[in-house]
Amino acid sequence: MKCPQCHNNSSRVVDSRPADDGHAIRRRRECEQCGYRFTTFERIEVIPLLVIKRNGTREEFSRDKILRGIMRAAEKRPVGMDEITKIVDQVEAKVRAVGGNEISSQAIGQYIMDILVDVDEITYIRFASVYRQFKDMRAFADELNELMDREHH
Repeated sequence: MKCPQCHNNSSRVVDSRPADDGHAIRRRRECEQCGYRFTTFERIEVIPLLVIKRNGTREEFSRDKILRGIMRAAEKRPVGMDEITKIVDQVEAKVRAVGGNEISSQAIGQYIMDILVDVDEITYIRFASVYRQFKDMRAFADELNELMDREHH
């Protein structure tokens, strides 16, 4: 594993432990040349999954894209990085459990919103406003009203 500091190819594993509910191994490594310590994750290689976007194009499923989208929506909110990572894990597990090798971006967005609605309502509304591409204030107000009705039941 190449050291991110000095780019030497020789490092030793200092510690290994399960991560992501046993679906990955987190390894602490130390560069044998400069002594820099870094973390790597090892996970089972999964079959590529294609996401069908709104415009009909396809792209490879990306955990990072989901992570970035939720992080943007959760900015300055009391939603920690651990929680965001857990949400991404849940979404990826659900997407892969559906089976097949293609899924629509709308389905993924819905999975994210189904989880976010119970995590933080502001993060949920922010994510929904981007995902649903609200055309006007009425659409935004409808979503808010739906969320408030949900709170009261």
